[in-house]
Amino acid sequence: MAVRVFAPASVTNLGPGFDVLGLALNAPGDTVTARQATNGSSDVTIVAIRGDGGALPMDPRHNTAGVAAVATLRRAGITCGIELEIDKGLSLGSGLGSSAASAAAAAYAVNLLMDSPLEPTDLIPPCVEAEGVVSGTHADNVTPALLGGLALVRSVDPLDIVRLPVPDGLLVVCATPAFELSTRYARQVLPESVSLQQMVAATANLGALVSACHSGDLDLLARSIADDVVAPARAQLIPGAEAVIEAAQAAGALGSSISGAGPTIFALCSPAADTNQVGAAMSQAFERAGLDSELNISPSSCPGARQI
Repeated sequence: MAVRVFAPASVTNLGPGFDVLGLALNAPGDTVTARQATNGSSDVTIVAIRGDGGALPMDPRHNTAGVAAVATLRRAGITCGIELEIDKGLSLGSGLGSSAASAAAAAYAVNLLMDSPLEPTDLIPPCVEAEGVVSGTHADNVTPALLGGLALVRSVDPLDIVRLPVPDGLLVVCATPAFELSTRYARQVLPESVSLQQMVAATANLGALVSACHSGDLDLLARSIADDVVAPARAQLIPGAEAVIEAAQAAGALGSSISGAGPTIFALCSPAADTNQVGAAMSQAFERAGLDSELNISPSSCPGARQI
């Protein structure tokens, strides 16, 4: 028997929520097929990877899907040989949680294959372990990739996840330039310390954003998508980033910023906004910076990993 699972891309940080906020998109995403090994092996093996251009390792110890699969079996107390096939629908280094989507799809698929001994939230730690192999220990991408919707990661160890409501009809426009930016490199440019004034502003914006999600106050949400610490540092690594953000807002977006480590720029839009116009403005700004880009327009209330 084989189980095939899709896990979606995710937008993280959302302005002030560095490493703590994550939002699932409807697409794109990664697909992982898991089956019990037919050769009597008790190991997890990766038998095929498609769509990565040969960039990802086949060694399960160094691939997030492989690490997540092994950790899921360990957490369930099961010893079983598993074969994985990975179909990458997400570009590497896009800022949309590519490694997290592979991990989430693999963990979910292995759990299903074993008749679901674990709850979906139990799969977050194996995926966090997998993320640690490539981009550091954080759960802001893997949580929405697994559970869907909008999540706040209050703590990774011990794990403490807060599910947040999404304002009705909120839309997300993502512009991903033809430019790869690794999470590890994007973390190296972050400041080692922030001023008291910056900390107060970030805390206020994050609190206001959470309040806006609960109240559905889009004006407050628009005022809260602000980050004076992480986004400015990373914008220097992304040609045209500041111009793209300004173009999105000028075209009617509520707010715009860098998704995760970048280089994807996201824009949150009200139901009344012309998302095609917002997307076109973002693409044109990237084009003026010398980069082609790919657009994705998604609702903001999307499911996470699921069998297909």
